[in-house]
Amino acid sequence: MNRRGFLRGTAATAAFVALGAAGCGDGGAAESIVTTRAGRVRGSVTEGVHAFQGVPYAAPPQGVDRYLPPRPVQPWTGVRDALTLGPTPPQPPTPPPLDFFAPPIPGADYLNLNIWTREPGSARMPVLVWIFGGGFDTGSNGLYDGRAFARDGVVFVAINYRLGAEGFLFLDDGVANVALLDQISALEWVRDNIASFGGDPGNVTIFGQSAGAMAVGTLLAMPRAKGLFRRAIMESGAGNLCYSTDTAHEIGRRLVAKLGVPPTRDAVAAAGVERVLAAQSAVMRDLARQPDPQRWGGEPGCRVNMWRPILDGSTLPAKPIDAITAGASADVDVLLGHNGEEGRLSLVPFRSLDSVTEEELATAMRLYRLPVDRALPAYRAAYPAANPGALLAILQADWFYTIPGLRLADARTHAPAATYLYEFTWRSPQYDGQLGACHFLEVPFVFDQLRDHRFRWITGPNPPQQLADLTHHTWIQFASTGRVPWPRYEPTHRTTIRFDIQPTIVDDPYPTRNLWEGVDLY
Repeated sequence: MNRRGFLRGTAATAAFVALGAAGCGDGGAAESIVTTRAGRVRGSVTEGVHAFQGVPYAAPPQGVDRYLPPRPVQPWTGVRDALTLGPTPPQPPTPPPLDFFAPPIPGADYLNLNIWTREPGSARMPVLVWIFGGGFDTGSNGLYDGRAFARDGVVFVAINYRLGAEGFLFLDDGVANVALLDQISALEWVRDNIASFGGDPGNVTIFGQSAGAMAVGTLLAMPRAKGLFRRAIMESGAGNLCYSTDTAHEIGRRLVAKLGVPPTRDAVAAAGVERVLAAQSAVMRDLARQPDPQRWGGEPGCRVNMWRPILDGSTLPAKPIDAITAGASADVDVLLGHNGEEGRLSLVPFRSLDSVTEEELATAMRLYRLPVDRALPAYRAAYPAANPGALLAILQADWFYTIPGLRLADARTHAPAATYLYEFTWRSPQYDGQLGACHFLEVPFVFDQLRDHRFRWITGPNPPQQLADLTHHTWIQFASTGRVPWPRYEPTHRTTIRFDIQPTIVDDPYPTRNLWEGVDLY
């Protein structure tokens, strides 16, 4: 690992901080009206930032349409209020402390998006489109406030999309990946309408975290998404979680069996939302008794990921890694990375790291198809101060995020567009310091939302604002120009920035990388 210097105190950082002070506008609140192709929408204006919330990008999915690809939004007359958050996709409850998402909002129009902009009209600013995470079965766009991006000269869009069975039910009937088709429909809406909000439809960056990052990596490989975005950012995910049609069909069969209905979309829709959600939970409990990380997860310290993109041969013709290796999205600039101790989020809030046993650590390695006799001493040598729980958290990061990200970067070696890698290593003080550089921790820094009380459980009471300044404006610089102030990725150096109070640029900071050679992660 070769240290290449500090960003803190450089001209690049000074420029970032100067960017953050610009364009806040004057105080007060007012209303703003923008014309979209479907009709006019009324938003609010606060301190120079225009916000439009709950704007539909597709028709409300009702009846069997809940399980079918999105349909175009119907035009309306007059001015439609976009002053408050719109309805959220149906989903099961999330256990605390992970229940920090915005409370569910009932309603049929949950295929909606929120827009923040500093200057509606013809400004042609860069556009960032956010795809939220949550395991493809929870979450919404309501948690993510885009005013800091708008303040700093970017048009920010956060989309909702269908979750769980509504988004990923596969019955081998010619319909697949409805959730991803929702995302594509939202991107088509952005292409057709964002200029009215001051955005440049030719300079769109899609970005997401966790399942949202998995979606971004998958969109890179989807033919229908081609040309809808110019850049992509993946935070903890690289399009590596996909199902074969056999596995997807097995889960679909299990769901309809729990419901006791015929294997048709009409029958599932007729069962009702609450029964479907209950059946999903029942199937997840069954799958947890059969852990398999290459299918649905459930290994020690991990939840079951029951819903994933499906390799149906049509909407998603090939594994994303294979499509990208063959040249898909070679013209799209990519920034991707992970957090240093991802797995601590699934371990620390629910059990102490000290309770993880050597047997559980070895079991996880076997399920990940690592040679335990060689991998276990190698991980211990690489992280000599880590107990079995801490090693399990690092191991999970490698399986889900680190190694798939490196493989995606390697697959783009000959792409004309740039690829950049990062690692977020600042450690949260929460849970007596055990939470560490866990999954999701970078999100409030990227969004410059450190003052938002909903994130305090993960950041602690006094997170470093200078780190938010750096990460937030790095994302803005990438969305604006496709470049960042460290070298692009090359397999010979694997140059990576480590985001911390004192950020560093290092070469190949992946001490256990070679252990994964030849291991199938897909």
